[in-house]
Amino acid sequence: MEKVHFNFEDLKVYQKALDFTDHAYSLTAKFPQSELYGLTSQFNRAAVSIALNTSEGSGNTDAQFHKYLQVADDSLRECVTCSTIAFRRNYITSEENQKTRLLLLEMFKMIKSLQKYLKSKGK
Repeated sequence: MEKVHFNFEDLKVYQKALDFTDHAYSLTAKFPQSELYGLTSQFNRAAVSIALNTSEGSGNTDAQFHKYLQVADDSLRECVTCSTIAFRRNYITSEENQKTRLLLLEMFKMIKSLQKYLKSKGK
């Protein structure tokens, strides 16, 4: 059977968002059980939101896609804060926090670049 493929799956930022989601789930698996409905849930939902908004927005107009990318960026910023809190609470190491921040920075740059491209198309 032929593999079904959607165009948004070709977006590098979408692929990076999926990779980051895997990273976030791996990190939060080590969090204390007491954080299951707190920081663990928030971190995972914010990570998933980056991929969801990237894919959902891609099928819309450029202006709408730009808005969805802004929501993805907002979720990305949530992940920065979640990682910082996890580090401050000693749930993750300094190295894990730094790796997380580097992955997020890479996606941030990709999102901003894509938004800039979408705006330039509209001029």
